[in-house]
Amino acid sequence: MVNASEIHTLMAGASLTDEQLLASYSVADRSVPWLRANFISSIDGAATHEGTSGGLGTDADGRVFALLRRLADVIVVGAGTVRQEGYRNLALDDEAVAWRTANGLSAQPPFAVVSASLRLEPNDLASYATRPFIITTESASEQARARVEKVAEIIIAGDTSVDTVELKHALAERGYPQLHSEGGPTLFATMIAEGVVDELCLTLSPRLEGGSARRIVDAAEATPQDMALAQALSGADGTLLLRYVRAAR
Repeated sequence: MVNASEIHTLMAGASLTDEQLLASYSVADRSVPWLRANFISSIDGAATHEGTSGGLGTDADGRVFALLRRLADVIVVGAGTVRQEGYRNLALDDEAVAWRTANGLSAQPPFAVVSASLRLEPNDLASYATRPFIITTESASEQARARVEKVAEIIIAGDTSVDTVELKHALAERGYPQLHSEGGPTLFATMIAEGVVDELCLTLSPRLEGGSARRIVDAAEATPQDMALAQALSGADGTLLLRYVRAAR
């Protein structure tokens, strides 16, 4: 029977272990600020199926998704994605915790939720495995700040909209240089426009979606950034797992 979560290099057929995958996705110098974005797309460019990215998921993608979280110092996600994808009761499993602590990392990576409006549910934030960060703006209302400050640490990054350059710097300054961003498309568009994306891990789900689903980037204007293919893996289920890094200038 074929293991649907098996992952192989494209050139050689050998199946990769979790340790090999972790090594292949690791950044050489963890002290240097590095922002990795992670997305999934159908082969015709849809970023969602029936409204969520999880609807496109495969066994191979789920395996790598979990391993990328294991490698992260902090997980960055937009408030819209938190609401849409149902981010609640988030914690790494015991195996991941053991690996992180053995490798000098905190047991659980904190989440950094990006929200200019602070339209968040404190009860949901309180359920996270570790106290989250909330990245917001100077213009956010004092009343909204007071609601979430009871369960999260507020970081101000920008005046009326979140500045992702400040976001990246603020988290690195607090001891979280390895940022793992899980979207959504609007936040990713801002990150591209502001030049903070160092890496994109893009899963191509082996399906044609059709319809009018969003892309992984949602922006009115193009802000091109050259990237270089660093790695290509294939899942036994037909998934293609691509890793791109910022092209040398």
